[in-house]
Amino acid sequence: MNDDTGRGSSADATSPSTVSATAAGAILTIDLGAIRENYRRLKARLDGARCAGVLKADGYGLGATKVATALMKEGCDAFFVALLGEGIALRKAIGPGPKIHVLNGLPPGSEAEAVAAELVPVLNSTFQLKAWREIALGTGRSLPAALQVDSGMSRLGMPPADVEVLAQDPGAFGGIDVRLVMSHLACADEPRHPANEQQWLEFERLRKMLPEAPASLANSSGIFLGPLYRYDLARPGAALYGINPTPGEPNPMAPVLRLEAKVAQTRSVGRGAGVGYGHTFRAEGPMRLATISLGYADGWHRRAASAAWFDGVRLPFVGRVSMDSIILDISALPAGRLQEGDLVELIGPSQSVDDAASHAHTIGYEILTSLGARFHRRYVGA
Repeated sequence: MNDDTGRGSSADATSPSTVSATAAGAILTIDLGAIRENYRRLKARLDGARCAGVLKADGYGLGATKVATALMKEGCDAFFVALLGEGIALRKAIGPGPKIHVLNGLPPGSEAEAVAAELVPVLNSTFQLKAWREIALGTGRSLPAALQVDSGMSRLGMPPADVEVLAQDPGAFGGIDVRLVMSHLACADEPRHPANEQQWLEFERLRKMLPEAPASLANSSGIFLGPLYRYDLARPGAALYGINPTPGEPNPMAPVLRLEAKVAQTRSVGRGAGVGYGHTFRAEGPMRLATISLGYADGWHRRAASAAWFDGVRLPFVGRVSMDSIILDISALPAGRLQEGDLVELIGPSQSVDDAASHAHTIGYEILTSLGARFHRRYVGA
């Protein structure tokens, strides 16, 4: 059954306000069935290991609550968000039951909020560990936590020296129910990068110093590195949303979204006409142009040199990307074929998220998380 609601309905407490299909300048269609299919494909590679779902940044911009609800139908019972606020909002939306882990740990003084929302903090430092231990002892309860060690990314996680000190302290984990020991791979999307094996070896060394618990190392790309990296729980994010976890190889994931922008106006110009800000483009001859209602305020990067598609025909961008609009060369279409209000494809069968990212000299993650709140979000496959 299709769910053609805008983003931010009462069922999606983590999303911005609704924009109707008629009022919006662009339509973002999100296929929840494809997200479920991608979860199944990833889980099938895990040889029995559990598969979580990473929902940080509002489900990579696609709606954390709706994605979580879809994944729960596939049996997913463990989620990861980045921030405490994301975890609290997700808990309110999906209710009790699934484990919600907070990857960045807890800001000082917020521990009671995490307890009330039944969240599992990922403890990244001895400071966070001490604060969580104190609230556990103060409440007289054993509180769940994940421990993250820095195996070589130098971003989050307890440095090796701190792990070695904790290993000598018999009271270090008093009152804490260690549910998971984890780390994060820095170069998993480069299978032959030596850092992958180095991080695996360091993770093996460090986790043996900590309380015995299930282990987790693999992100989306890490799942494809082989059995050594999969451990007990994998934490895919980008691959769930259709981003290729194996760059340079065919994408093993199903596409999840389609972005279409409305034509606001069409026109014909003659040779020498300046197009867009700064007149960085000038017509070399007669041209037909269309202006679409999408720009860098909607997350389409100004530096992106790209194209839209209509009826399978590529329509190049001309001139600069503006805040609210982009100008297309539609000369390749029959005159009158494209009209005001028609939709042109920016992301979809003709141009994937990864293609769009390549044009913008960035990665698919940034494209997804930049997609703005002015779109009408249409959920299908629910």
